[in-house]
Amino acid sequence: MSTKDRISDGKTLTIPEDKKHSFTLLVAEWNTEITHALRDGCIRTLKKHGVTDKRIDVVSVPGSFELSSAAAYFAAKEECHAVICLGCVIQGETRHFDFICQAVADGLTRTGIQYLKPVIFGVLTTNDQKQAKERAGGKLGNKGCEAAEAALQMLQVMSK
Repeated sequence: MSTKDRISDGKTLTIPEDKKHSFTLLVAEWNTEITHALRDGCIRTLKKHGVTDKRIDVVSVPGSFELSSAAAYFAAKEECHAVICLGCVIQGETRHFDFICQAVADGLTRTGIQYLKPVIFGVLTTNDQKQAKERAGGKLGNKGCEAAEAALQMLQVMSK
């Protein structure tokens, strides 16, 4: 069984029910007000689509930069079917933002390709705290929910 859900751009997508896959959620502990809201939305969405608590493993990592190595570690495990990476990097006065965002995007992409598993980029890369809040349960929805939906859809695609 599947349900129709709305994502932030207004498109209707079919999100499958999932009664068999296990998910690892990696949550950066930097900007916790934001990342914990993303985590909560992600878990709520997975449960809405039939994923039980037993099949959701939540692991904290220090910051968004550490998501790549943690994703590779868990993606290598046979019992992990999808890795959802949740973080938040907010633009500052230096180029640090650019380096972190690029490193995380590249690392997660390589991990998904290497292990042929969904490795979902649920990392907010915003100009300020207000934009982050708007995307972590505010007026622009919760990108943690969308990350869960992407994982469910990719598992369906990759099972064909």
